Amino acid sequence: MMIFLLPKSSQNHKITYILIALNITFYIYGAIVGGNAFVTGKNVIDVLGQNNALVLAHGFYHQLFTSMFIHASIVHLGSNLIFLLIFGLRAEEMFSLPEYLGIYFLGGLAGNLLSLAYGPGYISVGASGAIFAIFGACVIYDRKSTQRSIITALAFALLLLVINIGENVNILAHAGGLAFGLIIGYLLALKHKTTNQKQYALNYSYTYST
Repeated sequence: MMIFLLPKSSQNHKITYILIALNITFYIYGAIVGGNAFVTGKNVIDVLGQNNALVLAHGFYHQLFTSMFIHASIVHLGSNLIFLLIFGLRAEEMFSLPEYLGIYFLGGLAGNLLSLAYGPGYISVGASGAIFAIFGACVIYDRKSTQRSIITALAFALLLLVINIGENVNILAHAGGLAFGLIIGYLLALKHKTTNQKQYALNYSYTYST
């Protein structure tokens, strides 16, 4: 029997729902501390959001991670979680748990690091960079792993990036996360293809010899 070895998905871990729950928990905490259920208070954002001045001048590097779970308002939270649910569940089918978490957190970090280019006067919050990384990884992985042209995936990714440009939108975080997701998704498609080919050859050799 010839068997292809597919990457073990992260579906059993329900990681997307866990990430959604974490984002909601952080928002509730911010609402309680800030005293407003609809808008996150400045006192919360200054501590857990990404304040470039504090990161650059005072080494508050933890903000590069905590800011992924802080949202400016309940509308901001809701819109991000809708996209996380859509793309996250798809990513669970494609990637293993370590791969999924790596894409999410490293993609979010890539976006936040790029956001430092705005300078010390900029403050940002949200999971958008991480979500764009998940999206980018999914679209490029789907095209590459099925031997289809990646041009369509790149065009779709660019379109989503462009339509999200707007006032108070951290486009650098989006672009950084998306670029990371596209690169790592492409590399994972190549890695899984090589693994599958090796397993196919091994099983074929075993079947033929017996």
